Amino acid sequence: MPKVRIKICGITNWTDAKHAIECGATLLGFNFYPPSPRYITPARARRIIRRLPKGISAVGVFANEPEKKIRAVARVAGIACLQLHGEESPEMVNRLQRSLCVMKGIQVKKPFRAAQLAPYKRADMLLLDGFDGRLRGGTGKTFDWKLARAARRYGRIVLAGGLTPENVGQAIRTARPYAVDVCSGVESRPGRKDPARLKAFQRAVREAERGKR
Repeated sequence: MPKVRIKICGITNWTDAKHAIECGATLLGFNFYPPSPRYITPARARRIIRRLPKGISAVGVFANEPEKKIRAVARVAGIACLQLHGEESPEMVNRLQRSLCVMKGIQVKKPFRAAQLAPYKRADMLLLDGFDGRLRGGTGKTFDWKLARAARRYGRIVLAGGLTPENVGQAIRTARPYAVDVCSGVESRPGRKDPARLKAFQRAVREAERGKR
């Protein structure tokens, strides 16, 4: 199985960013959605992002923000990759994708068909997340991972939603994603990561790649 990339989302401080990198993460998510308990200001995010080593990508999470504001926040924070987690149109995704890496987030709810992703196939990555009527990401809710496997025909799939050190191995074996995204599953409380759970998550991912159960 190809190497699965690890994205740790909801980074709010340098200590957690450092631990995430040490545990194999190459994608770190910074939440710019104000209602989120993991919200971080662009200026504070920049202080963390400027310390990231080469090869680590900072991802800015947005939901239903105007395109002009997204670009402005990305400039201030030093973000080169966007995660659009609202009802952003395919046209907006395509415009932003001309100058920035774009990951389009989709909440998987019934009835879901992989073909729903076709309008977003120009996105660099497609993130599939568990559905919650109130939250945008960090829901802690899983979905049928077989749906993610079927969706791979439309692009690179990032699997999210309720992943933990205990279930990520099975999720990878079922979905065969490009990357996995974890937030609440490795936290001691919202916005604070648990180093032991970060290590356990990485270990489970690598074991799944080697075919271990």
